[in-house]
Amino acid sequence: MFDDENARFDVVVNHEEQYSIWPHGRDIPEGWTTVDMSGTKAECLAYIDETWTDMRPLSLRKKLDALA
Repeated sequence: MFDDENARFDVVVNHEEQYSIWPHGRDIPEGWTTVDMSGTKAECLAYIDETWTDMRPLSLRKKLDALA
């Protein structure tokens, strides 16, 4: 399914604000939620590239902010 460039995917995010794609219509794994974006693999990955600009997990960003 993930190799099918024409398949439909949803963009999902976890509690650490890390993004991924998931096949549209399949149950989302525990700990992940969908965002308001679905489309082809390329469209979803382009959305993630534009949106996920800080690759550090949320918990690390918070810890570093607290130390600053």
